[in-house]
Amino acid sequence: MSGGDPPGGGARGRPSDFVHLQIRSHYSLMRGAASLEALCAAAAERGMRAIACTDVDGLYGAVRFREIALACRLRPILGAEVTAPETRRLRAGERATLLVKTPEGYANLCRILTRRHLDPGFSVLGALRGDTAGLVVPSPSLAALQAALEARAPRDLYLALGSSAAPSAAEGTFERLRAARRLGIGPVAVNDVHFVDAGDFDLHRLLRAIALNTTLDRVPPEELASPQAWLKPPAEMERAYPHCPEALAATARVAEECALDEPPWGALVFPRFADLSIGSAPGDSFALLEARCEEGARRRYGAVTSAVRARLDHELAIIHDKGFADYFLVVQEIVRQSPRTCGRGSAASSIVSYVLGITHVEPIRHDLYFERFLNRGRVDPPDIDVDFCWDERDDLLDWVFRTLGEERTAMIANHVTFRARAAVREVAKVHGLPDAEIARVASGLSRYWGAGTALEATARSPLFRAAEFDPKQGGLLARAPWPEILRAATRLDGFPRHLSVHCGGVVIAPDGVSRHVPVERAAKGVRVIQWEKDQAEEAGLVKIDLLGNRSLSVIRDACAAVHGHGGPDLPYGVFDPIDDPRTQELMRDGDTMGVFYVESPAMRQLQQKTRRGDFEHLVIHSSIIRPAANDYIREYVRRLRGGTWPSLHPILDEVMHETYGIMCYQEDVARVAIRMAGFTDAEADGLRKVLSKKWAGKKVEDYRQRFARGAGARGIDPAVVEQVWRMILSFSGYSFCKPHSASYALVSFKSCYLKAHHPAEFMAAVISNGGGYYSTFAYVSECGRMGLEVLLPDINDSDQAYTGRDRRVRVGLMQIKGLRDEAIETIVAERRGGGPFVSFDAFLRRVPIDPSDTRLLIRAGAFDAVGLGEGGAVRESTAGGAPDLAIRPRLHWRLAEWEAKTEGRRSAARSLFPPDLGPLPSPRPYDEARLLRDEAETLGFLVSRHPLTLYRGHLLALRRGGTVPVRAAMLRDHVGKRVTTVGWLITGKIVTTKDDEPMEFVSFEDTTAIYETTFFPRPYERFCGMLTTARPYVLKGRVEEDFGALTLTVEEVAFLDHVAAGRGDRDRAPGEPRVSPAGPPVAGSPAALKGSASPPADGRPARSPAPPDRRA
Repeated sequence: MSGGDPPGGGARGRPSDFVHLQIRSHYSLMRGAASLEALCAAAAERGMRAIACTDVDGLYGAVRFREIALACRLRPILGAEVTAPETRRLRAGERATLLVKTPEGYANLCRILTRRHLDPGFSVLGALRGDTAGLVVPSPSLAALQAALEARAPRDLYLALGSSAAPSAAEGTFERLRAARRLGIGPVAVNDVHFVDAGDFDLHRLLRAIALNTTLDRVPPEELASPQAWLKPPAEMERAYPHCPEALAATARVAEECALDEPPWGALVFPRFADLSIGSAPGDSFALLEARCEEGARRRYGAVTSAVRARLDHELAIIHDKGFADYFLVVQEIVRQSPRTCGRGSAASSIVSYVLGITHVEPIRHDLYFERFLNRGRVDPPDIDVDFCWDERDDLLDWVFRTLGEERTAMIANHVTFRARAAVREVAKVHGLPDAEIARVASGLSRYWGAGTALEATARSPLFRAAEFDPKQGGLLARAPWPEILRAATRLDGFPRHLSVHCGGVVIAPDGVSRHVPVERAAKGVRVIQWEKDQAEEAGLVKIDLLGNRSLSVIRDACAAVHGHGGPDLPYGVFDPIDDPRTQELMRDGDTMGVFYVESPAMRQLQQKTRRGDFEHLVIHSSIIRPAANDYIREYVRRLRGGTWPSLHPILDEVMHETYGIMCYQEDVARVAIRMAGFTDAEADGLRKVLSKKWAGKKVEDYRQRFARGAGARGIDPAVVEQVWRMILSFSGYSFCKPHSASYALVSFKSCYLKAHHPAEFMAAVISNGGGYYSTFAYVSECGRMGLEVLLPDINDSDQAYTGRDRRVRVGLMQIKGLRDEAIETIVAERRGGGPFVSFDAFLRRVPIDPSDTRLLIRAGAFDAVGLGEGGAVRESTAGGAPDLAIRPRLHWRLAEWEAKTEGRRSAARSLFPPDLGPLPSPRPYDEARLLRDEAETLGFLVSRHPLTLYRGHLLALRRGGTVPVRAAMLRDHVGKRVTTVGWLITGKIVTTKDDEPMEFVSFEDTTAIYETTFFPRPYERFCGMLTTARPYVLKGRVEEDFGALTLTVEEVAFLDHVAAGRGDRDRAPGEPRVSPAGPPVAGSPAALKGSASPPADGRPARSPAPPDRRA
């Protein structure tokens, strides 16, 4: 029993009629200090029969609350505490608790909460004077109760006694009771619960300090709940109200009236198509769907075969019986707004989706299982996910909101919760620790280690075993207040922090979304419901996922560039390259860097191991790559490469014949459960859903027992059942259905086709659209390995984005760090309207941008190919030849002269009387190192050469010491041997072994190739602290080959410059940069360029003659 238990009382109370009616869970964001699970479990343990959840200004956890309360055998009471906008101290007159008594009351509460968030003029008293039918109102404020009396009888109004926010003692309890009775209003006992036990007050105070951005000792008392605001057992509450037993009795009466037998949600919520502005004339939605399917089938197939007809009829019958015709029609109208989409997920198994143009993979040819998407036993609504070009999606959402009506539409929310890194950072801040110290610990919690709680992460991560941190060695984490910070941060783990917008989920309601769930306005301006997707689905809200996909934009931009350069027109919906030999060759070789969905190191290695580049195998491979399936992946490759295997059961042979007896798809789980254990379609779908949930242990065990019983009843050997169940468990947490993988595989093939046949246009589009698996630097390096020439920015050739043509890729102006978007737009528009810039002087006179932007362009090399004065002709932009080392100091000089004579006015450009520019002096030329340093600093990395080429001296020193590194392209000649390599870190992925030990797969590259490395647990523990540093590494290990794919199993790691200097230490030198391995491998200047002359703050060349006097 914690310190919060009542004196002389036990944890388990006797059954009682008393009910807590005012409780804030952790969904009272940054106020409530208890989870729904903790509150309900404690209420049941303390002998209560019902419990309310009245979170502040929201129903954020309402659906989960009802589910959890019922699981604890408590009657759930829904409600919320409504406050005035901008209210911080929650004074009595600015808040009221509203409890749901009827479905009508629930709808009214949703509307009131929506107005609270969307209406700047909202007032609590005004809301109480409005429609509160179906709501019970306990309030400590007589003013609030009097306002409610203006619109209703006093029967469901109560004076709340005992609230920690009650008025001052001047308005005594008995006086308030008498005043309320004169109004016909009785009392009810509340305790304004914020936490489970009295000892949890500190957690509440911590949350308030974080919310107020202050330290723990500076939280104003009025911002805190009373230390007595805990979930007191009934006996404790009875002792607190000897003077008013009727207030205690009233809680039971309210609970009886408000504990609804059925939830006020559950029926599917979706409008009739004919009622929307996009609908046709009123009529039968299903008849319209049938007609559109007939039209689409003729368009897709030409002649409609008997197989197509049978599949269409089967699907349409289920859609008709389930009443989903309107949903398909609405999704089709949305998809029609874009020529490039990718319908995905289980919806791609539907021939109806295919003929409507929602999806693009033919389901009969690829044997896609419709019942994974819809079946007669499925009670939840269909869920169609559609990808759009990432930079077009916001416009599409605007169309949806504008066309379907703002009141009828809203986005689904994400509940952003505290995880280890953020929790540690925020808790440390309120303890008043310095930012530098906080950053030292928080940085160690990034990447993989942020996945557990703070205590788990610091205990398991090898990074915290260093003497600097290790508590056992007297490190930082042993010193106060760090132990308390880690404990508190662990308690915060999973607490909701704020709402964000779901990446694409949209709900549409026939009668206004706010009748079904409260709606808020997100920071980006869109309307968002208070529930995340799971609660929304459970409540019957039908969602459509409209998602952004960067690869669709890559394909769009690359195809437009190809056609613009005189190449073929490749309409997205028409060209189908799955049988193209060159595309299949790249897929087979794993030469897919930049290719959507198949560019990760693990996927590229799987392609190399299997040597399969056809569409069908790509679908399998993109599904089998999942965290829990490593053993099955290896067995799959062995079987595919000719290995034999015993037949576990004929059902498995039949269901999984195309995947060599290995479960790859979610459908495999469903089909095996149905065939082997007699599951219904709905039960099999339920198993699939439970496996996808992160915390579903008990439910998974229930399904295991059901599976074992069903299979045993069919006479299947228990040993076989156990093996099959282990296969099924490999789908826990993260897995794919076949239609989803098939849909993405089609996009992958389109991407790969462009890489195979139009590499420059493709790679330019990949880099420009961002968001790939690798950094921009890694893609630029890949261009070099593909034989493409990457050119520096050029003022006459660079657009905003990267551009590609023939065998060249030109860096776009977007890459120049700090260059304003406004400047880029002005430059490109002026060049298109007025032709190329014949000289730097001409540029200054034509383009009105800030001199700081021009200075960045000079440093990036954008003016290297143009002359200086009006008489200079435009030089041809080429990559060959040595750089002109004198051009940039002269450009800086000219810019300084222009800035002095115009006093920095942008209006001087395009002036009728521009200033005269005099003859140029001959400043000292830059050296090559200065040019490279400017390049690295303005672009973020080196383009003109690989950064490893700057370390030739270090490599020579390495060789002189007797170590000859093997180049990445030659590793195949050293299989089974120990070798030394030099590499630049590209990306890494931390995983755990079966024994839950951390290890990491890391990709490195040299000038010849990318190569993959493995750091098993012991080497990882030794070297993990090094694997975030932007510099070249020396790696020693054994070259392993697995079905043709090469890996370097690392045994030793050192920094190249340390080895070359004879230093064997693995510590990071003071001031050396740290970057994430997934980020740019070179940030700022490479170490080899340190010591080069830095430009003065004004950008003028060092040691040049003084610029002209500004007064001249």
